[in-house]
Amino acid sequence: MAARKKLDFMVIGLGRFGSSVARTLSEQGFDVLAIDINEELVQDLSPMVTHAVQADATDEEVLRSLGAGNFDVAVVAIGDNLQANILATLILKEIGVPCVVAKAKNLLHGKILDRVGADRVVFPERDMGIRLALNLTSASLQDFLEVTPNFSIHEVIAKKKWWGKSLAELEFRTRYGVNIVALMRGELVNPLPQAEDVIKEGDILVIIGKNEDLEKLER
Repeated sequence: MAARKKLDFMVIGLGRFGSSVARTLSEQGFDVLAIDINEELVQDLSPMVTHAVQADATDEEVLRSLGAGNFDVAVVAIGDNLQANILATLILKEIGVPCVVAKAKNLLHGKILDRVGADRVVFPERDMGIRLALNLTSASLQDFLEVTPNFSIHEVIAKKKWWGKSLAELEFRTRYGVNIVALMRGELVNPLPQAEDVIKEGDILVIIGKNEDLEKLER
């Protein structure tokens, strides 16, 4: 079997969100080209990524000269300049980048990005707000990841009533319509939990399902 190609990433806009994305991708071993029009931001991030360049991402010739068409994924993280954000997204798709992920400020902005060709639109401020609210109101919820507007992955601290029982006994899928995709115990992670695995105090369950079903489970 042929080895899977490692993805190459381009991150445009090195504010808090963009720089965090670029650093994390780099830490995961991916090649990252980071771009911003602000030289200071570029210099700050330069030691942490494969390449960091000061450039105007709204200039098609500049992006072509940087080999934008050779990247697998481009993340447009420009925050304050919505025109630049939209234009960069449009140019990247026209150049032929297979996957363009664009940061949106609000729903209207997101709709525009979708119409100009963004493959995925993200709302960092909204999603962080949802995450904080859920963490504040649910004693068992550790973290969550929205897969679609109606479907999420939650990390849930094992409830006392689950302790000492196997996944088969708890019947998560039958009772709640959710699936357990991983079981975390301290530093150990079991990515393929079996029906006979027993839940212990302090365990964290990684659960995937519809939001309404996950909410019922966490009550």
